[in-house]
Amino acid sequence: MLNSDSKGQIINKFQVHEGDNGSAPVQVALITERILYLTEHLKINRKDFHSRKGLIQLVSQRKKLLAYLKKTDLSLFEKTVKELGLRA
Repeated sequence: MLNSDSKGQIINKFQVHEGDNGSAPVQVALITERILYLTEHLKINRKDFHSRKGLIQLVSQRKKLLAYLKKTDLSLFEKTVKELGLRA
């Protein structure tokens, strides 16, 4: 799970400008970390349907943020997708 140290490292890595903690690349990176955590959790706990629903919602939210980022700033979108290792 994300603690404050790892969250701070992710924000510092993906921030667009100094003091930025809510731009689309930062949000996509944080959501991706939560998705990875939930994926591992669901491999162990196969019947945890509430977490599965949360995972599906996070994937949908990330998809919408990536579509927005692609529409507004293509170079930043490509950089974010490459650094996170996502398919786009």
